[in-house]
Amino acid sequence: MAPKVKVTKKMVADASFAVIRTSGHENLNARTISEYLGCSTQPVLYSFRTVDEIREAAYEIADNYHTEFIMPKDTDENPMLALGLNYVRFGQEEKNLFRFLFQTDKFGGKDVAVLMSDPGLSGILEIMAAGLKVDTEQAREMFLTFFCVAHGMASLLANNSMEYDEGQCRKMLETVFHGMTASGKGARHV
Repeated sequence: MAPKVKVTKKMVADASFAVIRTSGHENLNARTISEYLGCSTQPVLYSFRTVDEIREAAYEIADNYHTEFIMPKDTDENPMLALGLNYVRFGQEEKNLFRFLFQTDKFGGKDVAVLMSDPGLSGILEIMAAGLKVDTEQAREMFLTFFCVAHGMASLLANNSMEYDEGQCRKMLETVFHGMTASGKGARHV
C-alpha cells in the first residue's frame, strides 16, 4: 500500500503564492517553498517537475487573487473609478504580487492588444458602454486610456517610486475619466 501523501500539489502551489506574496518572485525556489511547508524539498519537487511549473501555478493563483481584489462592488457609485482605484491600491498593498504579475519577463510580456482582447474584459466594457452611452469600441478606447494611467500609478507604487495618497490617486483618475467623457468619449487613436 502506498503511503498517504502529506504534501499535495495544491499545498505546494498555495505555498508558492505565499512565498511570492511575502518575499517576492525572485526568492521562489524549492527550498523556500519547503521551508514554508515545513518539509524537505522532495515532496515539493514530487508534485511539479520544475520550479517553472510551480511558478505557473502560483501565477494562476495570483491572477485570480488580483481579479478579486480589483473588481468593483455593486455599491460603488462609479464602477470604472472604483476599478482604477482598486488597481492602484493593489500596486501599493501587494507590491510583490504586482511585480510578479506585471513586471516579470516570463509573465508580463503580454502586449496591450492581448489585454484588450481578453474575454474577461467584455463584461466591464458592456457596463461602461451602457453607463456612458457609447458603443463598445469607444468604451474599449476609454478603458485602454484609463488602464494605462492606473497601471502607471500602480507600477510607481509597487516599485516605491511614489508615495500612496488615495485622495491624490482618486483626483488623478477622476480627471482622466471626466476628461475622456467630456472630450468626445475617449481617445480615438491610442
